[in-house]
Amino acid sequence: MKTNKAISILMAIVITTSLQAGFVKNVSKVGTTSATFLEIEAGARAIGMGGAFVAVANDASAIYWNPAGMAKLERNEVLLNHTEWLADINYDFASMVIKLDDASAFGVSYTGLNMGDMEIRTILEPEGTGELFSVNDMSFGISYARNLTDRFSIGFNGKYIQQDIYHMSASAFAVDIGTLFKTRLNGMTIGMSISNFGNKMTLSGKDALVKHDIDANIEGNNDRINAYLNTDSWSLPLTLRLGVAMDLLKTRISRLTVAADAMHPSDNLESMNVGFEYSLKEFLFIRGGYTNLFLEDGEETIAVGGGIHYSIRGFASLHFDYAYSDFGILNNVHRFSIGLSF
Repeated sequence: MKTNKAISILMAIVITTSLQAGFVKNVSKVGTTSATFLEIEAGARAIGMGGAFVAVANDASAIYWNPAGMAKLERNEVLLNHTEWLADINYDFASMVIKLDDASAFGVSYTGLNMGDMEIRTILEPEGTGELFSVNDMSFGISYARNLTDRFSIGFNGKYIQQDIYHMSASAFAVDIGTLFKTRLNGMTIGMSISNFGNKMTLSGKDALVKHDIDANIEGNNDRINAYLNTDSWSLPLTLRLGVAMDLLKTRISRLTVAADAMHPSDNLESMNVGFEYSLKEFLFIRGGYTNLFLEDGEETIAVGGGIHYSIRGFASLHFDYAYSDFGILNNVHRFSIGLSF
């Protein structure tokens, strides 16, 4: 009964979220949301599988992909991910999942993006004024997941989001919700997640301060009254993911997992991610996938990767993972992750 009630509540949330997002067929709405750094995918393992990970979600990057996956972890885990993103932008993701008991887990995560210091240039001084400014984005999250039954799991992630550019900043709060259900069909898993459901972001700060003449028709009045520009509010990049995963091959020596995710973002058209992971003795891993399948004008396409999981005397395990993503006319991206299970 509890499981049926939870599923009913989640279905209601999915329907409400879709309506509020105002999804319109064949209209991409690219560039209409704030905090788009939240859409940069985390974890070299998941990215090596083409981003088809919402139904896999069995490492510490589950906080990003599907928080319900935290409950399926057998051990505590820490994950660090660094990416030299496009246009010399640095992207970092860190997460930690702690098992509370056999049925539940707690997690924390950090996402950061920065572009370094840049020179301020004006029309009168195109070579630079000598001043510097920076752009920084960050998100900090706290997560919880629980196995409601031996087949059904649910997870939540609450996060604080902040963006800064020069003297201006904006902040918001958001939640992610995810579920995992293991079917009786050859162990096939179905996963669903809703990411970045929160309030809108509005930039404010001293750069919005202007000098204003309240009434230009009156002579002799103070024409330099302090006033602040009223900036617009922008929604967060709401994303709905629905995926399936299955082990096509599973022996004592090797395993082959295939997965597919359907993507339904609020600021782009629908697409699919597909991928696979081949494991040899759960030590050596080979991965591949395709991102943004069926998406028009999408630059990110093929992804490949690999990894090594090294056991430390049986009480801990080190994970080294790498992923390569093809971004078409843009620079290709290399991503690295290191994890520790204990």
